[in-house]
Amino acid sequence: MNLSRRLTAVASYIPKSSILADIGSDHAYLPIYAVENGLAKAAIAGEVADGPFSAAKSSVTAVNLQNVIEVRKGDGLAVIHDSDQIECITIAGMGGALIASILSAGKDKLTFAKRLILQPNVAAHFVRNWLVDNDWELITEQILEEDGHIYEILVADRGEGKKPYAQMEKELFFGPFLLKEKNPIFRKKWAREKKEWERIYKQLEKAEATEAIREKKQELLRNIQWYKEELSDETTEWA
Repeated sequence: MNLSRRLTAVASYIPKSSILADIGSDHAYLPIYAVENGLAKAAIAGEVADGPFSAAKSSVTAVNLQNVIEVRKGDGLAVIHDSDQIECITIAGMGGALIASILSAGKDKLTFAKRLILQPNVAAHFVRNWLVDNDWELITEQILEEDGHIYEILVADRGEGKKPYAQMEKELFFGPFLLKEKNPIFRKKWAREKKEWERIYKQLEKAEATEAIREKKQELLRNIQWYKEELSDETTEWA
């Protein structure tokens, strides 16, 4: 099974011989890869939609792994049973708010889980906040680019949720490990974001000064200030 660069990176954090649950598994490519490469000794592939559920079952059958990978239909972590004793959970390719919502709704399904590998497409700070609030310790992060899209991968084990953070609010936003490394893809992502913040701010300058508009402008100015503190020496005339 050949995976995308994004999913290969996600798989690299699965502890060897884990019992895996992949939520939103689509074609079940990730659990198939994990089993074939010894990263998982058994896996659950969870899907809520009929199309991806059928596709996942077909993929697993095609490689004759239906005795090792079970494809289940259900919403989020509801596909996990206590008897599965799931040790590692992957959730990749969704928005950060949705991932946090899935984790919150299925907290009782995390009984045996030792590791969460989470790949939000956007709004990763929602996931970091959830980890802090629920005593999951972020142990590493990765940022990568594939096909013009930039992805973040967050890896957490059970532990002290606040441990990785020295400047809590700012590091929840940027990611403590990514902010420390500041690699070129990280810089590229936030340079794009800064341009978008500036564009929105200039539009809001022309809008009626309601309380909601004032709050949004303050949020944008805060983000731009953080960018300048961490990633640029340049100033903005209107900020």
